[in-house]
Amino acid sequence: MIRYFAVVAFALLAFTGIGKAEELKVGITSEMPSVTVETADGPVEIRRIQDQEHEITGEFARTSRACPPFCIQPISPAEGVTTIGEVELIDMLKEPDAVVVDSRTDDWFRGGSIPGAINLPYTETGDRLSQLGCEPDFDGWDCENAKKVALFCNGLWCGQSPTAIRAMIAAGYPADRIFYYRGGMQSWRVLGLTVTGESK
Repeated sequence: MIRYFAVVAFALLAFTGIGKAEELKVGITSEMPSVTVETADGPVEIRRIQDQEHEITGEFARTSRACPPFCIQPISPAEGVTTIGEVELIDMLKEPDAVVVDSRTDDWFRGGSIPGAINLPYTETGDRLSQLGCEPDFDGWDCENAKKVALFCNGLWCGQSPTAIRAMIAAGYPADRIFYYRGGMQSWRVLGLTVTGESK
C-alpha cells in the first residue's frame, strides 16, 4: 500500500512539473536559457533576472557623467582589436584557454563583476602581462604565446579597458588576440545578467 502511494505521488509530481528544474522565462538567447562557467570560486550559473518588472538602480542607472573623463568610447579602442557583445563574451567565458579581464580598479571589481572574470586593473596591465601568457624579456615582453583575452570596464562611457588595451598593444601584445566588451558592467546589468560580489 505504501509503495502504491509513493508511485502515485511521484506520478503527480512529474505531471504537475513540481520537482523539475526551474523553467527560465527570460533566457540569454532562445537556445541558451543559462550557462554555467568556471570561476576561481567554483562553477557559477549565468542567467538573466527572471522578474520582468526588474529595473536597475544605483550607479548603473545613471545615464550621464561629466566628459571628460567619462566620454563615450569609440567602437574600437585600437586597430586590430575586435569589439564584442554579451553572447560572444559568454562564449569566451566557456573557453578554457581564453581570459576575461575586468579592467576596473579593485574597489569596482569587489562591488560586482562578471562571473569568471579576473581583475587586472588598467593601471597595472602593462606590468602584469605574464597573467595573459606573455613572458618578460630584455626589451619588455615576449607575447608570442599571448592568450585570447576580452577586456571590459564600467560601460560605453568608461575609458579603463580602452586604456588597458592600448597599453597592452604598446607592450607588444598582439591586437588580434584582444577583444573589447564595450558595453561593460552597465550593459551587463541592463540585461539582468548574473553579477558576482556585492552590488554597487
